[in-house]
Parts: sequence; C-alpha cells; structure tokens
Amino acid sequence: MKITEHIEKAKGRSLFSFEILPPLKGQNIQSIYDGIDPLMEFKPPFIDVTYHREEYVFNEKENGLLEKRIVRKRPGTVGICAAIQSKYGVDAVPHILCGGFSKEDTENFLIDLDFLGIQNVVALRGDAIKSETYFTPEPKGNKFAKDLVEQIMEMNRGNYQDEVIEKGHNTNFCVGVAGYPEKHMEAPSLDKDICRLKEKIEAGAEYVVTQMFFDNSKYFEFVDKCRESGISVPIIPGLKPLATKRQLSIIPHRFHVDMPEDLISEVEKCKDNKEVRQVGIEWGIKQSKELVKAGVPVLHYYSMGKSTNIQKIAKAVF
Repeated sequence: MKITEHIEKAKGRSLFSFEILPPLKGQNIQSIYDGIDPLMEFKPPFIDVTYHREEYVFNEKENGLLEKRIVRKRPGTVGICAAIQSKYGVDAVPHILCGGFSKEDTENFLIDLDFLGIQNVVALRGDAIKSETYFTPEPKGNKFAKDLVEQIMEMNRGNYQDEVIEKGHNTNFCVGVAGYPEKHMEAPSLDKDICRLKEKIEAGAEYVVTQMFFDNSKYFEFVDKCRESGISVPIIPGLKPLATKRQLSIIPHRFHVDMPEDLISEVEKCKDNKEVRQVGIEWGIKQSKELVKAGVPVLHYYSMGKSTNIQKIAKAVF
C-alpha cells in the first residue's frame, strides 16, 4: 500500500513509523530484526530503510602510485526491504540517492523494487562523500532530487532509459522527499529551500518527511510556510531522541539543527549518558504528544538501529 493510502486510511489518526540503518558489512540481518521486534506492538504501517552509497579511498602502493579502493560499509537496502515485507507484513520504504548512481543504475534499482512489490521510495540527492567538499553527481546521473523524482515518474508512465523500449511496464511508485524545517545547509534561505521542495512536489512527489528537529515550533512554522507556498501534500515530522551528551555538538554540526536552550540545560545537568537517555525520552514524549495533538499524519522516528528509547516514547504516546 502507498504511504499516502496509509495516511488516508487512518482518517486523521497519527500513525507510528521509524527508520533503520542497514547493518555494517559482515553482520547478518538478525541485528535488524532485534531493532524492529520491540517496535512492532505499535503497528507501524511502514518502515524506512536508508541507503548508503559506495565511497572510496586511495591507498599508496609500494611503487608510489595510488590505488583506488571502493568501500561499501552498509550494503543490503533492497534485501532488507524484501525481508521486512516478508517477515512483518508491513511496507518497507527504501531510500534512493542521486549520488553514486547513473540514471541507468537508478532504473535497474527501481526495476528490482518493482519486481519485489515495493511501491514506496524516498528520493534524495544525498550528501557529499568524505573526499568531496561539495556534492558531485555521478556521470550520467541525476543532479538533484527533483531530477530523480522526474525519472521515477517517467517509469510510472512506462518510459525507460533504454530507447529500444518504446513502451514499457508502468511502475506504480509513491515517492517521498525530504524537507528541512531549519533549511538545508546549502540553501541560502528557508524560503528558497521551500521553493526547491515545491519543485520536487510538482515533479510528482506525494509526501514529505522532515529532517529531525527538537523544537516543534520549527516544524509548525515550516508547515505553515509550505502551505502558503501551495504545497498541500502530507508533511511527516521526523524525530530523534537524544541519547548521549556528545550529541549536543555532533547533531548541530552534522545535521545543522538547533537545540532548544531548555533541552541543552537539562542534558548538561546529567552525570552520565544513562541520565541523558532519560532526558531524551522525556523530551521525545513531550514533542510527540504535542505533534499528535496538532494532528500530524505520522510520527517518524530515526532509530539509528536502537529501539529501546523509541519504544518507551511510543508506549507513552500511542
């Protein structure tokens, strides 16, 4: 079932969903199941699975030449999605990136998903890899998320990259895209960022999932601005409970989001990460209840492979 259909079926009730990371290369899928099992009591209609693109390093050889070596730390997104749908009977939503994919790679990825009966994807540009200062698209790849959405919509109309295929099978993907309540780090302003978001919607995206935020007023203001700009699709808030004191500096640096002063103060009082985790749970409960009261379509949690704190938040909210 499409994400938009799940939302319509809920008839105004806020749904519960979460996002997982593929396990590190060399680990088995049981680590994924161990993170999902405690959250199934809250009946998530869908589970997102991130995609991690290939990166590369250069190793110096004995002759002084550099050898390029591909590093792929978290393979398995497509296989994990298939396993989730088979084991749990819920929709799996793979993330698909511009970075690291040619348009033909993207097409083949989507064909595999279609064969598996996976109807939903989240289309993302992706971030720059460690060796890049700025994002660099793949040769013959999509430059922006809007371009990726357009390619998916073309496949929904039966149009493929291979010119030999005059009229192919019409896929039926529902596409989600990312939104940034505190603007994307590369955008000159929030208004310009919302213009880019509107372009993705006009290209065919049917819902938005936001970057994490810790101040609900940022989300509400973002939604208001989106509605004023003519964006009418569901806007799903993304939430991540704090778990360590170190995240006070890591999250703002990596994700370019602000922490409320009240939350900072409470975390700084903590003697250890066990206390920080409890603060994160309590803050997450407070955030979640306010968002549910406001009638958000879904509460989407970034689990990062750990579910016990999200389980405690969900028990208090759902």
